[in-house]
Amino acid sequence: MTTTLDTTAVPSPHAFVPHRRGAGAVALGILRKVPTWLTIALLIVVTAYPLFWMFINSLKSNSDFLNNPSYTLPEIWRWDNYATAWETGNLGATISNSLIVTVPSLVFIVLLGTAAGYALEIMVFKGRASVLLLFLAGIMIPGQMIILPLFNAFSKMGISGSYLPMILIYIAGGLPLTVFMTATYFRAIPREIFEAATIDGASMLRSFFLIGLPMMKNAIFTVAIVQFFLIWNDLLIALVFGGKKSLNTIQVGLLNFSGEYGAINYGPLFAAICVTVFGILIMYLFLNQRIMKGLAAGAVKG
Repeated sequence: MTTTLDTTAVPSPHAFVPHRRGAGAVALGILRKVPTWLTIALLIVVTAYPLFWMFINSLKSNSDFLNNPSYTLPEIWRWDNYATAWETGNLGATISNSLIVTVPSLVFIVLLGTAAGYALEIMVFKGRASVLLLFLAGIMIPGQMIILPLFNAFSKMGISGSYLPMILIYIAGGLPLTVFMTATYFRAIPREIFEAATIDGASMLRSFFLIGLPMMKNAIFTVAIVQFFLIWNDLLIALVFGGKKSLNTIQVGLLNFSGEYGAINYGPLFAAICVTVFGILIMYLFLNQRIMKGLAAGAVKG
């Protein structure tokens, strides 16, 4: 008699071990990412909460702000605080004044700073390192040290009480950092490109405008944005050298919300701050990619 053995495969209890291991690996990977997610969430909260706090308080009355916790929603949503802020703080005029001193300052800072950075990194002459060190020293000098001498000098020159002193100070104060940054960006561009242009008969000036500036678009854009924020948010220089109320910039205009004996109209004050902060924030969000490209441009050797 012949015995037939059943050769049907019996599922092994360990047949799905690889699958279980794969699921375990995925779970472990998720657990490892939890600290990163928590850190990101914490940073978002830390960053967003002040903006939220400022916005909800811009819609409160003075009594609501002083009598209730500042983190609570308004009892009555006072949207008219924004109209009051525009009129009381004269925001239209102060924003115009800020643009009047910011735009010319940026133009000269970018042109002069980029030209100096080009000269220090592309042109060959003795003492380049010493000149760059002088610009670095300019970054380290606190602005508060030069306010009194400059104020006396501008008064003797008869140009105080105008936009010119502020523009000159912003240009002088912005050049050291701009020269240092643009020199770093030019260092990342192969010098052979400019040498080839010189061999083809291009002058240094032509090489700068036709080769250097186009290759530095993102870097120049980033430098301009950095200097824009520094000038736009400045209070000290504008307060000291503005002189007249008609010359108040946006930051000085925020002081108009402080009444006699230190009384402050909080709702319109926060509304004015919201107009300033959120306007700049929206601009930054739109220009974020170009800023990142500019920051990376000087970090990679071409």
